[in-house]
Amino acid sequence: MQDIDWQQSSFCGGGGNNCVQVSRQSATVRIRESERPESIVTTTREKMRDFILGVKNGDFDHLVD
Repeated sequence: MQDIDWQQSSFCGGGGNNCVQVSRQSATVRIRESERPESIVTTTREKMRDFILGVKNGDFDHLVD
């Protein structure tokens, strides 16, 4: 199995074990929580782009207030 290069936000706390991590391989984006690395969700780059645009637009702010 090939190594996956996971990326996480520079805002992550807890020494890197309290983060959502993402990785991309061609048209697929993988998402996992650092404390449960065996559970991986996959989506398309297009769906991830739309989600990020929604985050930037404030559509999900109510989830963290």
